[in-house]
Amino acid sequence: MTEQPKPTTYIDAFVDFSFKRLFATEESKPILIGFLNHIFKGRKYIVAIEYGKNEFHGEIAEEGGAIFDITCTEVDGSKFIIEIQRGYQKHFKDRALYYTSRAISEQAPKGSIKEWGYNLTAVYLIAFLEDFTLPGSPRSEYLQDICLANRHTGLIFYEKLNFIFIEMLNFVKGPDALHSELDKWLYALKHLTEFEKRPEYLSGPEFDQLFNLAKYANLTRKERDMYNASLKYKWDNKNVRDYAAEQGREEGLKQGLEQGLEQGLEQGIEIGEAKGKHKKALETAAVLKGRQISVDLIIEATGLTIEEIERL
Repeated sequence: MTEQPKPTTYIDAFVDFSFKRLFATEESKPILIGFLNHIFKGRKYIVAIEYGKNEFHGEIAEEGGAIFDITCTEVDGSKFIIEIQRGYQKHFKDRALYYTSRAISEQAPKGSIKEWGYNLTAVYLIAFLEDFTLPGSPRSEYLQDICLANRHTGLIFYEKLNFIFIEMLNFVKGPDALHSELDKWLYALKHLTEFEKRPEYLSGPEFDQLFNLAKYANLTRKERDMYNASLKYKWDNKNVRDYAAEQGREEGLKQGLEQGLEQGLEQGIEIGEAKGKHKKALETAAVLKGRQISVDLIIEATGLTIEEIERL
């Protein structure tokens, strides 16, 4: 039976429409700035952001997903680029490298590269992995912060290319375990559709803005249509994946049963053959023993033990 989403007070943060509404509009800039600063935890402090020209939904229309870039300005005036996306399972690492590489290569000026001197602006990729985790990722970790480093010494080789993966499946904290602002943010995003009203422990100007933008009742008719279409697309994909997974489990069980029966039959034949050979050896030993043949010769001829021969 096909499962369909139920109406909720707040929108699902992890569909294309909602993701862009909460993170990629002028109205949502304060939300994104606060969220990013919680991710960087003092390593960087962003005071302004500017949305770039890149929104690559055309290339991923068949899969769904949102990818956009922003230019961040730090408190000291320096700038860096962040690619923000919802992750994909197929060739995910290759995609991550592809989009960051493009953000790097597009920095090259149209004029003389020699004069530019390859003075690159740092590029970060921040990806939300909603329904899968990186291979080998420990269940206790939900924030993977990756950079180029020496494999043996751990020494960081290059500071200007970084990947931050937020594994929502591994974020399993409850309300009593939200000890940081980032924890509160991830909890709010993951459980938005479960809230009938905003919890008291998610308070402050940033959450005011988040819950205001996320409230379904605050959407225009056109926005509701866009959201419902985006949500339906997500759930249709989920139903297809669930069906494929169920079919895979059934096929796996069937193959396992067939293999088990086949192995059982082979083992049964082997056991039967062994018992038959043993019975024949006992019969032969009994005849030889009746003819007063030495025990050593009987053991050599039949392969039986001396104890088996003596019991005859």
